[in-house]
Amino acid sequence: MGIVNTEGDGPVALQRWFSEAADVRKDGAIASEILQFVRDHGAMSVAMTDRIIGCPHEEGIDYPEGQECPQCPFWAHRDRWSGDIVE
Repeated sequence: MGIVNTEGDGPVALQRWFSEAADVRKDGAIASEILQFVRDHGAMSVAMTDRIIGCPHEEGIDYPEGQECPQCPFWAHRDRWSGDIVE
């Protein structure tokens, strides 16, 4: 989750939540942490997607730049926003 003060700017605060055991979208404790993060940063509005938008791993951090994520073969040739196959 990123907190953005002005449209077009990058985030002024960024937090990620991970779980090896459960779907973070259905974890009550994580939901509470997210709500607290929003409150702590004084967010006036919230925008979110209605679906998963691509692999959660970061190119250049979790795997080399320009390569496919080895942990998420489903997303290898898909548009992260639509899920449509692009190659």
